[in-house]
Amino acid sequence: MSIKSPCTNVCRMSPTSGFCEGCFRTIPEITEWSRADDLRRQAILAEVAIRKAAVGAGECVGKA
Repeated sequence: MSIKSPCTNVCRMSPTSGFCEGCFRTIPEITEWSRADDLRRQAILAEVAIRKAAVGAGECVGKA
């Protein structure tokens, strides 16, 4: 597994969005990361990118 964790060591969950304020992952995604294969890690990173883009655009990114 060669894909590096997106963790930024800002491990604080947003009560509003449910995402980590540092890496934009959910708790299930964070706990799954160490067991995930590269395909799953890429999928998680794709979701993270969507969340980051939404926040950058000023959208409210909450739980689905």
